[in-house]
Amino acid sequence: MSALHSQHGLPDHTILHISDTHFVADGERLHEVIDSDANLALMLEGLARSGARPEAIVFTGDLADTGRPDAYARLRAMVEPAAAAVGAEVIWVMGNHDERGAFRAGLLDQDGTASVDRVHDVNGLRIVVLDSTVPGQHYGAIDDEQLDWLRDVLATPAPHGTLLALHHPPVPSPLGLIALVELRDQERLAEVVRGTDVRGVLGGHLHYSTSSTFAGVPVSVASATCYTQDLQVRYPAARGQDGAQAYNLVHVYGDRVVHSVVPIGRFPTVYEMSAEQLDAFLAMSEEQQLAAVAASVED
Repeated sequence: MSALHSQHGLPDHTILHISDTHFVADGERLHEVIDSDANLALMLEGLARSGARPEAIVFTGDLADTGRPDAYARLRAMVEPAAAAVGAEVIWVMGNHDERGAFRAGLLDQDGTASVDRVHDVNGLRIVVLDSTVPGQHYGAIDDEQLDWLRDVLATPAPHGTLLALHHPPVPSPLGLIALVELRDQERLAEVVRGTDVRGVLGGHLHYSTSSTFAGVPVSVASATCYTQDLQVRYPAARGQDGAQAYNLVHVYGDRVVHSVVPIGRFPTVYEMSAEQLDAFLAMSEEQQLAAVAASVED
């Protein structure tokens, strides 16, 4: 098969960023409406159909809605085979709806209830998992011990830089509700991140896609796979909706990181160019390609 050649070249790394699956008990529905399992299955079907080959799949928290062990078992049974099929490592991040003991046992095969902070080396790209949860609360916080640990990790740059993954994103929100559950004392984290090799921050929690900067670093928030927040409500109201679910594709280049929002599901076709058609186009000379493009515009 021929290849399209962009001036940017191919990315050094491709990462899938998924958030807020909110699995509930088997056979139940989230808020009596949302089939969390079916939504994630639809997302994974789209991944398989696309032919994408991510090196890692990062889930930024709220994996089980009430921290149920059976929810983690079902999530893992769904995700790990799909990840293995594309050769991707699975990276799990704690969220405020998760329970540390069940999370560790069900997803990491570990005992204990300590903060889940980990470092993953993905072919030279470092992904640091930071547990922003506070047991029994829905707001986020990073304690002194975690900040010291993160400072030590970041003291040595990684070959391709670092992505920091946590549930509570350090960004403002247009939804009034988020002020009650945001990451607290964000400047303390900023002091540790600023000036390091952190190239991007991956977050969740908000149930809508957004982006910002933090300590001079881009922040990208993946929407939820379960349900999303309606940003068209009158401030400070909130409304969860069954629609606009999405995940993010993260492409890491030598000089930049690109985050693309991918809606879950299939939608009506407007136009389509098959792989075979593109192969035939790429086999043409440059003059033939220009003529073909001009003819398509005239049509």
